[in-house]
Amino acid sequence: MTAAAATKPDRRRLAHLLRAAHSPLDPDGVAELVAGVLAAPEEIGASWHRLVAEPTPPALAEALEELRAHMAAGYHDGLSREDFARLPRPARLARLREVLAARRLDGFIVPRADEYQGEYVPPAGQRLAWLTGFTGSAGLAIVLRDRAALFVDGRYTLQAAAQVDTALFEIRHLVDEPAWRWLAEAASKGAVIGYDPWLHTPQEVERFRSGAERAAASLRPVENAVDEAWSGRPPAPIAPVVPHPERYAGESAEAKRARLGRSLAEEGVAAAVLTMPESIAWLLNIRGGDVPHTPLPLSFAILRQDGSVNLFIDRRKLAPGLDRHLGNAVTIEPPDRLGPALDELARAGERVQVDPGTAASWIFDRLTQAGGRIHRAADPCLLPKACKNPVELDGTRAAHRRDGAAVTRFLAWLAREAPKGELREIAASDRLEAFRREGELFRDLSFPTISGAGPNGAIVHYRAMPETERRLEPGTLYLLDSGAQYLDGTTDITRTIAIGTPTDEMRDRFTRVLKGHIALALARFPKGTTGSQLDAFARRALWEEGLDYDHGTGHASRKRSTPRRCSPA
Repeated sequence: MTAAAATKPDRRRLAHLLRAAHSPLDPDGVAELVAGVLAAPEEIGASWHRLVAEPTPPALAEALEELRAHMAAGYHDGLSREDFARLPRPARLARLREVLAARRLDGFIVPRADEYQGEYVPPAGQRLAWLTGFTGSAGLAIVLRDRAALFVDGRYTLQAAAQVDTALFEIRHLVDEPAWRWLAEAASKGAVIGYDPWLHTPQEVERFRSGAERAAASLRPVENAVDEAWSGRPPAPIAPVVPHPERYAGESAEAKRARLGRSLAEEGVAAAVLTMPESIAWLLNIRGGDVPHTPLPLSFAILRQDGSVNLFIDRRKLAPGLDRHLGNAVTIEPPDRLGPALDELARAGERVQVDPGTAASWIFDRLTQAGGRIHRAADPCLLPKACKNPVELDGTRAAHRRDGAAVTRFLAWLAREAPKGELREIAASDRLEAFRREGELFRDLSFPTISGAGPNGAIVHYRAMPETERRLEPGTLYLLDSGAQYLDGTTDITRTIAIGTPTDEMRDRFTRVLKGHIALALARFPKGTTGSQLDAFARRALWEEGLDYDHGTGHASRKRSTPRRCSPA
């Protein structure tokens, strides 16, 4: 424990410093804020001080860090190795079953998703990880009275086997044996299976309802049972939400809102409910830090025909001056106002657009119960966000040039260090991160670096840990999948590097993957051809040798990109 953590903060002194800095918060309010800061990624650093007072006087900044360190010393999110030692996996599963029994439920579905359906989930949303120990980015568990199963795709079969107690959970393949089909076979007649409507899209709910009905069981929306079993569950994260300058965005938020509002009017839609934080960040030219490696402000929004927006967000996260950036046409409301706002839209009797592929079933349920007219269509921000303007394109190119320089410096360093046989996975990825941090406009990594030596490189989405990392030894392959977030662009670069001289087997596998790349590049096909129809072109050379990969071709070909040789010569 650090000296700062051991020191109990002086509340009277903190109160005095807050008043002197004209902060709107008192010590209790700051403590509540810090609880959310601790649930946010460490990368936010001291940027949260501005949420207390801006500017933040040095004495107040010191007091704030003293309070943060003191609270961090007793912080437990239930997800660390130490937390699993305190409350082992069997006890967690038993707790959940006790909650289900008290609610007269025979089962419960636990997805990896949170209410925003994003790839990165804050600690409070890591329900699947809390229950099973599985930390992959895709998965789902079903817990029944006497059985439980975890469903993962081919990327995570090795990881799931290493992280999950197979005496508690059967490990099933998410694609070959879909969860809804397993439920149809495993659920008993008359069973009531609960699910949290915030954590599933309507499409997912319908699949599970079909599975339950096949078993003569029923599906019921309920308050999340894991939340009740998870004592000490962390609060929602609090990280500063700041403007994203137009010099990087290339278009003002006002222009974006007006343009999309006109599109809604042309479709005869009064308003669109936005549930993807990345869409809201793009539309309003704002950035946050609530989840790791992606600058998202977790929030919901309603966009109307006239270009006005209701933004549902914890106001404590808004950096000073953000109101001026957003303008008068954006109304900030607390998250718990979303439900009543949906009711008001429904009562107006006009069409409301919601994306059934990305929005929570709860949104549809609320609108339907209020008599709303739902227009099921894609998030209106998706296509405009994907069509980059000239400023964004220039920024992307500039970011890749800077990032490429950092990676090139790393490869030169690796060529000198790796052949010595002492370099380990974590030290290598740390060195690459250091090179990137020296670059202009660097903000964060774009995802946790996959630094896998030898057999660890075969574990898709592997993350090096002190207990699992290996040395980069001559005669082995080293997989490095990494990227960075810059203010003007995002990068994602994969390299498979031969340490020393490649073996014949390495050359053969590389050549077969290269043949797949070439086959796809040369393929001619009619309009309307799907990716699955082209998939065999990429796999054919591997199939000829009895080889394959258990995930999508885009993922596979990217992870097996051009090998680089690393040797004393």
